[in-house]
Amino acid sequence: MDFKSSDTIPGPRTEDRLPHTAEAAVKIVIVGGFGVGKTTMVGSVSEIRPLTTEETMTQAGIGVDDNYGSASKTATTVAMDFGRITITDELVLYLFGTPGQERFWFLWNGLFEGALGAVVLVDTRRLEVSFDVMGRLEERGVPFVVAVNTFPDAPRYPVAELRTALDLPEEIPILDCDVRRRASSRDVLMTLMRLLHSLAMKGALT
Repeated sequence: MDFKSSDTIPGPRTEDRLPHTAEAAVKIVIVGGFGVGKTTMVGSVSEIRPLTTEETMTQAGIGVDDNYGSASKTATTVAMDFGRITITDELVLYLFGTPGQERFWFLWNGLFEGALGAVVLVDTRRLEVSFDVMGRLEERGVPFVVAVNTFPDAPRYPVAELRTALDLPEEIPILDCDVRRRASSRDVLMTLMRLLHSLAMKGALT
């Protein structure tokens, strides 16, 4: 295609432009098993229109994908979700939601690259899925917080019991979250930021 001198290439939409005061951008990954709410969290908290890579689930996934507790889901993330939130005038977070189905987990390595921290979303109906998720973060040395998405029909447990069940040390925050609510999702991200700041002050982050 030939462009004339009068042709213009559209730039980013006004609402997608970074604040002119932004001085630092941090990459955060949101991880978890299938159907725990990663896409919903990115969508609820992002200040820009989120990028999603959801595809309709087909018969090919039967017997391959574990959709326990999410039988009503008709679509699944096959690559990533992407959003952005401005925390302060100077600090912006780029949010990358990972695909939850195990057959797409090979994509996680690329999404983890350069991430300063992570949110692990947990469904108490399927706690066992979280072990591999957290193990991958620990192998890469990515600090994380655990957010328990409060599904209406999911059992509720005291934090102490969850910490024991997930075998997590005291320094890793565990908190409830309703990923449909922007304020709740933002609270999770702020908890992660406080953890990263604490680690930085201790010299644990480079």
